[in-house]
Order: sequence, then structure tokens, then C-alpha cells
Amino acid sequence: MGSIAQGSDQRAVFFFDIDNCLYAKSKNVHDHMARLINKYFVTHLDVPAEEATRLHEQYYKDYGLAIEGLSRFHQIDPMDFNREVDDALPLDDLLSPDLELRQWLESFDKTTVKMWLFTNAHVTHGKRVVKLLGIEDLFEGITYCDYRERPLVPKPIPAMFQKAEREAGCTSATKIYFVDDSWLNLEPHWPSEPLEEACKYQIGSLKELHKLFPELLKKEATAG
Repeated sequence: MGSIAQGSDQRAVFFFDIDNCLYAKSKNVHDHMARLINKYFVTHLDVPAEEATRLHEQYYKDYGLAIEGLSRFHQIDPMDFNREVDDALPLDDLLSPDLELRQWLESFDKTTVKMWLFTNAHVTHGKRVVKLLGIEDLFEGITYCDYRERPLVPKPIPAMFQKAEREAGCTSATKIYFVDDSWLNLEPHWPSEPLEEACKYQIGSLKELHKLFPELLKKEATAG
């Protein structure tokens, strides 16, 4: 994976969320994550399981990720949370190289579009996922929620989008595409009602991006 871009270029930029976006929810990573988060709440806040679930859902809805609420209201160290939750996920048992996904990503014309990762996870989790999927070399960089920072800056905070665009070398003329599985991650950045019309494009799978943006594909991919 490339380092943070210096300067800018004329290419469009695709920002891809990682979890439940580059791999299917059927991989059960989300379920494992939810159990570890609830366990963390129960253990470190000394609350019943029902309250742990409520707080987890409330913090995710309000702040984009559970650790922001834990850090803000309970003085929890985000790096400790990362060790016991994200880095503790049994990803080696859940994810494996995805040749179809790799071929799909390779079909984009890299002289026309820059591929960039954009995640609310800490960098260790993000890099681990794309390495297990066998696609880490196809992205030019990663913008992540740095758990070492205070305060945390996750999606959907506008500063997180500004950070991503800055790190990817975007300018006011850059065509930008954000691909995410979570409306909550994007809605405050582009507020719109009703929910069904919040984004210009809503897709059921990544493959649909080929039909939407054929101008960003290699010529042989377009012909196929």
C-alpha cells in the first residue's frame, strides 16, 4: 500500500470503506465485533449485557463508533479498546484472499482513478483486513481514525472527510466518490431527506460501480 500522497494530480478518487463493504456481511466479522464490543462494555463499565448493548448502539449512532462514546464519557483508552476488540477479532478464520474482488479492483484504470481506503477503524485493523483479502497493494493509501488522537475524529465528522481528501491529494477540481455500507457514516456530510434519496447512487454490490462509471475502467474491462 502506498504512502500518503504528496501534492495532487488530476485523477478522480474512489474512497472505499473497508468493513462490510470490501467483504460481505455474511463473513460474520460484524457479529464477532459486536460481541467483543459488548463484552468490553460489560467488563470495563461494569454494566449488565442489556445496558452494554444499548450504550454500544447509542454511541455508534451518535458518534460513528463505540469507542468515541467510551472515550468521551468513561475515560477509556482507545488503544486499549483496539487491543481487546479490533485486534482481537479472529480475522484469520473469517477472511481469505478474494480473487474475484481483486480482479474487480484491478479493472479500474489507475491513470484515471486513485483507489484509497477510508475507515473508522484504527490503522492496524484496516491494514490487516485488506492484507487477508489479498488486495492491500491495489490501494495508494489509507485514511483511518487514529485512536491515539484526542479527541477522536471518525466519520461522519466533516473533519474526517477533509482529512481523507487532504491525504489523498484532492483539490477543488477532483472528482470524489465515497463508497460506504453505512448511511450513518455519510448522512451528516450530505444531509438529505428522505433517506431513500440521500445519495445519487445506491447499489446492492460493488460490481454495479462498473455500470455507473465505465469511464473509470480499463478499456478491456469496458469491452468485457
